[in-house]
Parts: sequence; structure tokens; C-alpha cells
Amino acid sequence: MINPAGILSLFRLVLAVPARFRDSDCLASSGRLGQNARRIRLLDPTAEGRMKSYREELWFETKTRRAYLNITSQVQAAVQKSGVREGLVLVNAMHITASVYINDDEQGLLKDYEAFLERLAPQSGTYKHNETGEDNADAHIKRQVMGREVVVAITGGRLDFGPWEQIFYGEFDGRRRKRVLVKVIGE
Repeated sequence: MINPAGILSLFRLVLAVPARFRDSDCLASSGRLGQNARRIRLLDPTAEGRMKSYREELWFETKTRRAYLNITSQVQAAVQKSGVREGLVLVNAMHITASVYINDDEQGLLKDYEAFLERLAPQSGTYKHNETGEDNADAHIKRQVMGREVVVAITGGRLDFGPWEQIFYGEFDGRRRKRVLVKVIGE
């Protein structure tokens, strides 16, 4: 039988802050806490800092079939609203012909993506999916290549990026409203 409290404690492990650990909450891979046992420490549920969760949707409707939008500032704004200082943010496209990815905001690179994806899955290509009355099989394939979501660390209330990293919404079958989920968890 799965213990829901145990699952929550293990989930909190990802976000645990060392100052908030208790030795009594340790688990060992050997079943006991020996000298060579690998220890997993769980967050103290009585600790001052409680895990927070915040959800926001970003909505987009592009004027073109394909577009690449830098959404970093909107995601950072959601992190700020959440009040989370240390944690993770999940950003994912909630539609099967759109993508969320991380890369450099450089116009030449965005044009390279467009050219590469069009060579890989041309809009004018022949696809079984399009025989069903749809015309967007290429958009499904482009989304699969570019990915559904990203997870970014939050440190000190800010997105913790490497050099030049930005979050993008990739649209491959636009001209209609679509949403992106921003889910923030942490302390």
C-alpha cells in the first residue's frame, strides 16, 4: 500500500534545504543507518519554511502559423507572484502543436530553427495525419522535436539560468488561442 504522506515527503526531498533536515527522517538504502549507508534526508514537516505551489496560465494567439516568442519575463513574473525563493518552475505547452524550450534569443538562430524544422517536416509534405481532414501533421512533428516543457531552478526568487539562456514558446500551428502552464513549487 502506498503511503501518501511518504510520497509527499519524498517529493519534498527535491526541494529540501539542508538547514531544515532532521536525522530522524533519514532513510538508508541498507535498511539501517550504518557507516556506508547512503542517506536520503527528508524535509522536516514542522520546519518554518513550508513548500508552496503556484499555478498560472499564459495565453498566446500568434498572427502567423509559426512563431518563436521569448516568454522569459512572463515566467519570471509568475515566479515573483508565487513568492517562492528556492524551488523549481515547470513551463509546458498545453497544446500538441506548440513547444516550450530554452535557448539563446538570437534572431539568426531563430531563423535557423525555422529552416531546419521546415526541412525536417515540411508543411507541404505528405502525411497520413492530414488524410483525416487535418492539415497540421508537420506541426505535431515539429513540437515533438522541440519538446513539450522545461524545468528551471529558482534561486533567490530568480530563474537560475546559464549564460544566454531564455525560455521560448514555439508555435507551429498558430492563429488560434493556446496556453502555456507555469507551475512553481518550492519554499
